[in-house]
Amino acid sequence: MSDPLAWLFALEQFGIKFGLDNITTIAAALGHPERAFRSVHIAGTNGKGSVTAMVDAALRAAGHRVARYTSPHLVDLSERFVIDGRPVERHALAAAIEDVREVIDRLRAGGGLDVQPTFFEVTTAIGFELFRRAGVEVAVLEVGLGGRLDATNVVSPPEVIATAITSIAFDHQLYLGSTLREIALEKAGIIKARVPLVVGPLEPEASRAIEQVAASRQAPITHAAAADCAGMAVGLAGDHQRANAAVALRLLQLLDERGIRVPAAAIAAGLAHPQWPGRLDVRRLPDGRELLLDAAHNPAGAAALASYLERESGDRRPLVFAAMRDKDVTGMFAALLPAIGSLVITRASNARAADPEWLAQQARAVAPALPIAIVPELGDALDAAWRAAPRIVVAGSIFLLGDVIKRVGGS
Repeated sequence: MSDPLAWLFALEQFGIKFGLDNITTIAAALGHPERAFRSVHIAGTNGKGSVTAMVDAALRAAGHRVARYTSPHLVDLSERFVIDGRPVERHALAAAIEDVREVIDRLRAGGGLDVQPTFFEVTTAIGFELFRRAGVEVAVLEVGLGGRLDATNVVSPPEVIATAITSIAFDHQLYLGSTLREIALEKAGIIKARVPLVVGPLEPEASRAIEQVAASRQAPITHAAAADCAGMAVGLAGDHQRANAAVALRLLQLLDERGIRVPAAAIAAGLAHPQWPGRLDVRRLPDGRELLLDAAHNPAGAAALASYLERESGDRRPLVFAAMRDKDVTGMFAALLPAIGSLVITRASNARAADPEWLAQQARAVAPALPIAIVPELGDALDAAWRAAPRIVVAGSIFLLGDVIKRVGGS
């Protein structure tokens, strides 16, 4: 049989496919691994990964055997499947891929699957299988895209014991809708009947949509606000992370009420010490140069990064930027460019990466006086930024951050 990882990554050619038919069929054929543990399910435009990381850290601090499923990864696929704070080992991952592949091949041959499942559908099934094999007690699951038709939404009560929606903003409009209400309704698809829901700060239009869905499913809502964690240390930088920490805090309190013991000290540890790289992540090189890596990849994320730069930085740093073609780069530039000193546009190593020349056109339309350079090769782009200043910013795409971490490392 060919290399299991190569087979899995070859599925990326099938792109994004919404719907639960494939994952439901695969999960059933595997004997429903997603029912072997209890789950916390987290959606949101921004912040869902940070909340996932904090909840995971707190549950581990409380002594539970915990798994975390997130996407995408920065450097290595194993980052998506974290068990007891460690990415899954390569041999275990390869074995799970092989077994899930055999099930899919059998389903395809027998007519159980009409189409080839996507990379994310298969990766989600692999995650569930890994967590079952590891004897996980609780899995903290981050939605990939949207919620209602995301592959992670195959999980259901009684195993799902709490859900959360961290934020609603414009992103992925092609798939989720062009209004906050439409986007909110897609994300509200993770709300389960009579399962408690935690929501972060929302615009009224989005809040009303989520409240309507929750009411129809008799799901009690807890509203979280940054003030909830006043006086508590939050390990992830940025004011926006305090709102995320509040969602994590409320989720953990719900879990404690529902039989998964999480003492106050464990909650404090989880909020203070999550493992979540690439979010206002400072990397220093041995020669003293510095990068600030941030996963901002939509206008709301760009605004949060800009706020941090304007508050924390006494200088206007160069920004190395790349984005995917389907992103609202005009909105990102409008938020971010006023907070930087110059812009170096490059390309991420992803088939969906936007053309640097096109990105430069959008940037010039937003900030015609800003110095802008087009440097498609990443190493040259970083060097160009460092020639301008010893401290630089890298943002615009999680895929770009992964490329940079592979190249420069740092700590």
